[in-house]
Amino acid sequence: MPGLVSVKTPPDAPPPRIVIPEIRPEQPSTPVPNSNSNSRNRPPSPSPSRSKPSPTGTQSRSGNKKPPPESNDASLDNPDLGPFLLKLARDTIASGEGPTKALDYAVRASKSFERCATAAEGGEEAEPSLDYAMSLHVLAAIYCSLGRFDEAVPVLERAISVPDVSRGADHALAKFSGYMQLGDTYSMLGQVDRSIGCYEEGLKIQIEALGDTDPRVGETCRYLAEAQVQAMQFDKAEELSKKTLEIHRAHSEPASLEEAADRRLMALIYEAKGDYEAALEHLVLASMAMIANGQDTEVAAIDVSIGNIYMSLCRFDEAVFSYQKALTVFKSSKGDNHPSVASVFVRLADLYHKTGKLRESKSYCENALRIYAKPVPGTTAEEIAGGLTEISAIYESVDEPEEALKLLQKAMKLLEDKPGQQSTIAGIESRMGVMFYMVGRYEEARNCFESSIAKLRASGERKSAFFGVVLNQMGLACVQLFKIDEAAEYFEEARAILEQECGQCHQDTLGVYSNLAATYDAMGRVEDAIEILEHVLKLREEKLGIANPDFEDEKNRLSELLKEAGRSRNRKAKSLENLIDPSSRRTKKEGTKRWPGLGFRI
Repeated sequence: MPGLVSVKTPPDAPPPRIVIPEIRPEQPSTPVPNSNSNSRNRPPSPSPSRSKPSPTGTQSRSGNKKPPPESNDASLDNPDLGPFLLKLARDTIASGEGPTKALDYAVRASKSFERCATAAEGGEEAEPSLDYAMSLHVLAAIYCSLGRFDEAVPVLERAISVPDVSRGADHALAKFSGYMQLGDTYSMLGQVDRSIGCYEEGLKIQIEALGDTDPRVGETCRYLAEAQVQAMQFDKAEELSKKTLEIHRAHSEPASLEEAADRRLMALIYEAKGDYEAALEHLVLASMAMIANGQDTEVAAIDVSIGNIYMSLCRFDEAVFSYQKALTVFKSSKGDNHPSVASVFVRLADLYHKTGKLRESKSYCENALRIYAKPVPGTTAEEIAGGLTEISAIYESVDEPEEALKLLQKAMKLLEDKPGQQSTIAGIESRMGVMFYMVGRYEEARNCFESSIAKLRASGERKSAFFGVVLNQMGLACVQLFKIDEAAEYFEEARAILEQECGQCHQDTLGVYSNLAATYDAMGRVEDAIEILEHVLKLREEKLGIANPDFEDEKNRLSELLKEAGRSRNRKAKSLENLIDPSSRRTKKEGTKRWPGLGFRI
């Protein structure tokens, strides 16, 4: 749960393990939401993604455990039954007996707490039952541990409705914990927007209880910023990260681990926004802080990030030096076959490919693949899938699409059963669609794009620039399959998104304009095609300049359409000719003039 544990969560980290937190339903152990990561007495966190199992009390041995009473109607009214069943649920998880039996105990415990709370509400001053809320938190965590995230959502929504923050800090803690746990659950379902919305509500409650400069608020701000980075909401993430850094600098020693984690996140945001110099500055300061705290492995990880920035700045010699430093540390501390070593091999392979040293690039790719083929114990599927995806990009760029496709398919297989990976899988499917498109396998490309679009819609990324690009690619695949009306719908949706997210002058947006104009021409909507091309030419003349070679192509296309406006269009539209692969055409007119520059820029 964000803000309850002071750790830096990398944006590509695997989904956390769901465990049952320590719960003391009889008496909450702290009067304020969240806790300082350095405190020994952390408040119980019902979060399924940040909590660690910390059962309290005496663990019953399996041979001496008393059977729970039957939960008939009469027994549910016993106020001692709920705490007893809840303890059994926790002890069952701690003993390794499995979550199924614990689920039965937790369900019965929550019913008992609910019955007792209802029975107690005789007067106007009846207080909402925190025991009931905490039992729901535990029940939801068990559902999540079983992979039944959809069933956890209504349980958590009910848990959030129980506490009343006006009744004090204990209620604020319960409501804050409920929102954060619900956000984690939505994240595992791939519903990013809802997840972030829950984190924001939790942060509001925490700020009201603690003030906006408390270190624990800083932890939650950082967690929310990490979620926004994954959702590509970089401006919002930057604002929160700056706030987090200010809080930690005010409450921590200079060059603290908290400050280092904040600066690494800031660097990631600036790198995503293309401000490489600012990213490099934050990474250097983070590295100095880690060195001061003796965190050699973390220093090596930062060296990899510094190498990435140097490569983006085309400072290749410095990038090689940073990668080699990290490689030496990883080999000595983790072993030659650790995935961290493989990840550096992948970065070096990418660097040597960009500098034209293809033999060295291929050698590093093969070294990384050997490590991923026989992973050491503890290697996660997400680490392997991420490495395979990066290597596939290198193979794709050296014109080996079939090998790249094989690697992406392996990555997909590793992730398909992992919760919270829908957006990652959607990205892989879109890349596979592009490669299928490039080799002329248009039906397979369309299927990949269709699956990717469905996942992105479900995950709440329907407003991102990436989603707009995928829609554009889907439109092109539909054109190749002569599904013109369908293509127009995808291009129109892509245009609306990219205009909002990238602006009208962005190359991706201009590419959609061009594709949509060609499609309208093919559908006989000449006036609409003319309107789009006039708009594009006006943008180029007023804002982008006319030196771009596409300017003349678009000017000629507009001239042709203006000449033919009002005529009966009894031939295949010329604009569409440039979008359709010659090998895929059903008919082809000899001597038809084609306009260059209309092809989709994948």
